[in-house]
Amino acid sequence: MKMKKAILSCLMLMAGLSVSAQEQKGTTEYIFEPHFYVQLQGGARYTTGETDFGKLISPTIQGAIGYNFNKALGARLGVNAWQSKGGYDISGLNYKKDYKFTSIAPALDLTLNLSNLIFGVGPKNHWNFGAFIGVGLNIRSEASDEVKAISNEVNGLARSDVYGWAPMPSDFLESGVFVTGRAGVFADYKITDAFAIGLEVNGNILSDKFNYKKAGNPDSYFNAMLGLKYNFGPTYTSKFIPDPEPQIEYVEKIVEKIVEVPAPEPVIEPIRRDVFFLINKYNIRESEEQKVKDIVDYMRQNQTAKVVVTGYADAGTGNDKINDRLAAQRADAVVKMLTEKYGIPADRISYDSKGARVQPFADNDSNRVSICIAEVQK
Repeated sequence: MKMKKAILSCLMLMAGLSVSAQEQKGTTEYIFEPHFYVQLQGGARYTTGETDFGKLISPTIQGAIGYNFNKALGARLGVNAWQSKGGYDISGLNYKKDYKFTSIAPALDLTLNLSNLIFGVGPKNHWNFGAFIGVGLNIRSEASDEVKAISNEVNGLARSDVYGWAPMPSDFLESGVFVTGRAGVFADYKITDAFAIGLEVNGNILSDKFNYKKAGNPDSYFNAMLGLKYNFGPTYTSKFIPDPEPQIEYVEKIVEKIVEVPAPEPVIEPIRRDVFFLINKYNIRESEEQKVKDIVDYMRQNQTAKVVVTGYADAGTGNDKINDRLAAQRADAVVKMLTEKYGIPADRISYDSKGARVQPFADNDSNRVSICIAEVQK
């Protein structure tokens, strides 16, 4: 019976060493990271009015700073400004005039990211689309001399109950501040993790006084804009989840002759820990430090154990020069923590770096790693 136990122990040791030497398989989970962003957009505005469509189109620009709290909800503070247009087309009098005026409109929006809810986050999701709703103020300029002249002409032409035109009351020509409600949709395409280009269309509704004309109903305008967005910091991080190790089935053979052999020494299996890093980083995060502590505990319990630390970089980003440096820095960060923080002697540690020339994981992001293998020396 003792020989049978020795044979089974040897088989288990050989299987454990074989599995640790093979490439670790698993899946990568992508986790949304809250972040700030800035936007700069420009495009066209259509201000509703009583004249030809083309004469009511004017330029507009918008700048904004926003924060995404989670993968679905965010908030944005923006300022939309430049120009609006109005006009008259009084039937029966052959009177057509259009005019322009300026305004500036700060607003606070609540954003909803639909693409993250539907498709999730990660490197394969290049599109962000969603909707927003907001409220703000529109600060409109005083009527120009041109607008005041048109006002005098219109008010002297005919009665509104005959020709159906909207007069310009004198108090409507003063500068004004109007509460504005707005809503819209957006679609962004990510060029990189930081930069994206996007399209936004929004509608705004506000007081009847906005276009200087008294019509008895709210005024409105619509913006269509293209722009550039810059995200501060990573928008997501990745977490590697290894597959469960396969169960090893053993076939027991019956040994007819039992030979008494000395009991084997207890087998202490090696330990492996993978310390993962963020893109272009080599500092050990608090969530990964426990893995280094596992190596420390193993080496303190087994005074003959030594550890090999190997640094890697992912081949999907950077170049060989950058990746060689990053891989070496990642290995060095683990070595420094072992020696300087936990007091592991340097002669029990060896280290190397492979850059991006060797990729231990099939998933690109998981190769931002230092692999630590500690085992008892015989």
